[in-house]
Amino acid sequence: MTYEQPALPYAENALEPVISAETIRYHYGKHEKAYIDNLNRLIKGTEFENSELEDIIEKADGPLFNNASQAWNHIFYFFTFSPDGSREPGGELRKAIERDFGSFEKFKDAFVEAGAGLFGSGWVWLSRDDEGKLLITQGRNAGNPLTDGLTPLLTFDVWEHAYYIDYKNMRADYLRRLWDIVDWDVVESRY
Repeated sequence: MTYEQPALPYAENALEPVISAETIRYHYGKHEKAYIDNLNRLIKGTEFENSELEDIIEKADGPLFNNASQAWNHIFYFFTFSPDGSREPGGELRKAIERDFGSFEKFKDAFVEAGAGLFGSGWVWLSRDDEGKLLITQGRNAGNPLTDGLTPLLTFDVWEHAYYIDYKNMRADYLRRLWDIVDWDVVESRY
């Protein structure tokens, strides 16, 4: 199996001013492409050669895990956004957020705090466990909630390459701005 990088469902400049076209070109166009290319090179001749990305993430380690998880994480991240998506969740997801975090605003604050507080590089995640409870977790480096048996719903990338062009070292500012482009219809469909 050969993995291919999917085309984004929006133009490079569609998420401006939250994420610039330059960041999209480097982050999705170069970083994500490198993970996919490395993954395709690394799986040749292994037991994972015909596996789904999720299977590789759950079972592999080392460079194969890192590249598979980073490829998956970036696709998951970029396909969460829309220049005109819904700005707040509704339905059952909204009820679950309010149940588990007290309010949508408290959830957003806790999510940004977890992302801003992650030392080094990685991801901040909103996931659901088997009983439907929502959890905010940090994933260092290529970390992914799939390895903990959780269902990922939303992630923000906190590697410097995700925000440095647009926000310099202001990670929390970047995280707060991402709420403006989250397409909650997509996140709800994952729930």
